[in-house]
Amino acid sequence: MNIFVANLLSMKGAETKRKVYKLMLSNDDIHTFEYVIDSLVKACGHSHEQAEQCAYLIHLKGKCDVKRGSLKELTNILTALSKLELTATIEK
Repeated sequence: MNIFVANLLSMKGAETKRKVYKLMLSNDDIHTFEYVIDSLVKACGHSHEQAEQCAYLIHLKGKCDVKRGSLKELTNILTALSKLELTATIEK
């Protein structure tokens, strides 16, 4: 095996070991569907359709993982959602 292939394999192994976290948004009785949808579009960069699907899942199940990614990326989105007075947490 040449050095180039070995480096690619080690990089791939490092990527699979990288922790992926979930940003969970919880249901509340305060905010409207449209407010939650608009907030997800702004904070997460979702399309309107994706944000709408998340809002319905949140309503039906009580919470939904609205975004997956690195802890740093999700922390920034969590802060944005908190400023919009939505309740969110980050889970492993």
